[in-house]
Amino acid sequence: MEERGMEKQTISKELKKNVMYLSNVLPVEQSFDIIQRNMVIGGRDSAFYFIDGFTKDEAMLKIMDSFFGVQAEDMPADATSFAERYVPYVEVDILGDFNDILKNILSGVTCVFIDGYEACVAIDCRTYPARSVEEPDKDKSLRGSRDGFVETIVFNTAMMRRRIRDPHLVMEMTEIGKSSRTDVAVCYMSDRVDKDMLKTIQDKLAQIQVDDLRMNQQTLAEALYKRNWYNPFPKFKFTERPDTAAACLLEGKVIILVDNSPSAMVLPTSIFDMIEEANDYYFPTLTSLYLKISRAIITFLTVFMTPVFLLFMQNPNWIPEMFKFVTIQDTVNIPLIFQILILELAIDGLRLAALNTPSMLSTPLSVIAGIVMGEFSVKSGWFNSEIMLYMAFVSVANYTQPNFELGYALKFMRLLLLILTAAFNWIGFVVGCILVILSVCVNRTLSGRSYLHVKLN
Repeated sequence: MEERGMEKQTISKELKKNVMYLSNVLPVEQSFDIIQRNMVIGGRDSAFYFIDGFTKDEAMLKIMDSFFGVQAEDMPADATSFAERYVPYVEVDILGDFNDILKNILSGVTCVFIDGYEACVAIDCRTYPARSVEEPDKDKSLRGSRDGFVETIVFNTAMMRRRIRDPHLVMEMTEIGKSSRTDVAVCYMSDRVDKDMLKTIQDKLAQIQVDDLRMNQQTLAEALYKRNWYNPFPKFKFTERPDTAAACLLEGKVIILVDNSPSAMVLPTSIFDMIEEANDYYFPTLTSLYLKISRAIITFLTVFMTPVFLLFMQNPNWIPEMFKFVTIQDTVNIPLIFQILILELAIDGLRLAALNTPSMLSTPLSVIAGIVMGEFSVKSGWFNSEIMLYMAFVSVANYTQPNFELGYALKFMRLLLLILTAAFNWIGFVVGCILVILSVCVNRTLSGRSYLHVKLN
């Protein structure tokens, strides 16, 4: 709490002074969920401080019940001895600094002050509200486990520890954010991780000076790496699957978990990591290789299909005789480039509408969108059927990308190619291709490696 300009306060042996200080710092009277419980232990006054909703009631009741049996003549001389003899719980700590005490109380730890002790007994019997570890909607797998990360960081580390029972698995906990004091865990295999890369990540985390991680991992990612606005390719890979995170750990990568976030950040990341998905780990080598090649081809087509089509429509004499059927036969009422750009915007509009539509109304929305964006839009003369076909492929192909940010990065590259091709014909197309290649090649990961870096295990 010193960051807020408060003077450092040491714990007093007098309970009244400690209670007075905490009453001035904590809004005990104003906040209903900050509880102060007074009781007598061994003939001495004591005060319990905890957050309602974070404490296991059953465990706390048993601990308090055991305190009623302590006699005055049996009270030890210090808090450490008291905790060793009379606190029947596993996670117990002795705190002597109010900064640590306030942090623990606001994190859900129960802190006990006893008159005559110049220290506080911290009992970590907290529990956080959490949903079930069900399979995430985004990272689904045809085979393998059906569990997924949740918003509680301890549960997430436990799911990875369950899969890797190796003493080399290290999970370092730190705090980031002056106000939020968000727990951040850095997980790695000490015998497999790149030590230089790990040191770089640890140094960057230690240098972060932010007031809070209001958007959890996204805020942390922006604090770790100040990205260039003109390069949309993502610097980080995220996964909501503990099995994928465990596989990445065994490959020598670093996993960063942020409390209140149901996903793991994987470092370092290359573009080849971005196009991987959970199914690649479960299928046989040949099948996995085929899926990766298919995904790579589809990724290539999502960027270049519509720009190449537009280029050929601007230069129909380039089309070989056997491919003349791709030429637009109908009347073009609106220039092709505007048709494509309008459809790009319309597809994003439908995606946003689907995201914000209640599940019970999703089917009517799909029917209406299919009718309006399908036959009626062609018959009205706004769009040509060939443009609708290629844009339908592009919109569906975007969902083959397991990484949402990568899908939009490819979309921006496609729009760049389309605009340059429409404006400058083949010269613009060539320049656009060079810019796309440079955007990938000059992109650097957090560790300073190339975006095309491949580590062979």
